[in-house]
Amino acid sequence: MAARTLTAFRRRKHVGDIIFDLIIFIVLAFLVVVTVYPFWNTIAISFNEGLDSIRGGIKFWPRKFTWQNYKVLFVDDRLFKAFTISVTRTILQTVFSVFCTCMLAYALSRKEFVIRKPLTAVLVISMYVSAGLIPSYMLIKRLGLLNSYAVYIVPNLVDVFNFILVRTYINGLPDSFVESARIDGAGEFKIFLRIIMPLIVPSVAMICLFVAVGAWNSWFDTYLYCSGKVNLHSLQYKLMEFLQSSQNQSASAADANSMAIAAAGGSSGNQVTPISIRASITIVATLPILVVYPFLQKYFVVGMTIGGVKE
Repeated sequence: MAARTLTAFRRRKHVGDIIFDLIIFIVLAFLVVVTVYPFWNTIAISFNEGLDSIRGGIKFWPRKFTWQNYKVLFVDDRLFKAFTISVTRTILQTVFSVFCTCMLAYALSRKEFVIRKPLTAVLVISMYVSAGLIPSYMLIKRLGLLNSYAVYIVPNLVDVFNFILVRTYINGLPDSFVESARIDGAGEFKIFLRIIMPLIVPSVAMICLFVAVGAWNSWFDTYLYCSGKVNLHSLQYKLMEFLQSSQNQSASAADANSMAIAAAGGSSGNQVTPISIRASITIVATLPILVVYPFLQKYFVVGMTIGGVKE
């Protein structure tokens, strides 16, 4: 009798586990669909004919497939120049900003640095209290950074939020690493490069992603500081101009044909609209980040120093 009761209990428990797992699977599948569908729908619209997109009703697949939306974006050679500016700006800003932020975080994490607390307080206060847009513009102007490539790099050398993340990570490292290196005669800069940097790779990868995404998506600094110099326009700024131009043209149009921006071919089937252009712009701006992110995801781990030193 007891054996039958135990068997029935296990069977009910097994069925309950299956039902629970099924519910979890359904909920997660729903979340995946809700998250992925808007992006997938944008891809479908970007490959659909512009005039046909106005009708709506595009769900998962383009109704009338075309490359014209992307051809219109890249037919202008200035977009390739803007793409180069965005790529180089993203790479250089990420390298210099991450290096300077990590170096500052290491310096202000050393207990023997007597003014580390006041300096940290100043940095944290600057994160919450900003001087504003006009003083920032005046500072950039007096530094001679207007309409120069350096305006993309110099003002972003140190990010306070990233500094706090890296300093917190460094504070969790055993002091034995630094002390052992000092006994062996290593200087502070060598300790930072050879000891600290390899140990903080997860936090470095994290802030690399933050800085790279911010640099790639940034267009407002181009609008403020480099709008007068076409050769320094970033891809995001060019795409913003392109979208704004298409919206202005559609606003003054009398019907669907005049609302469409005439493409190179000039036929109604080869015309684009603000809806299709907006979708293709979104894909162009998002795709590089989606390509880079999987390579950095593996570094989002902790505990690289576990077992490194036996106290």
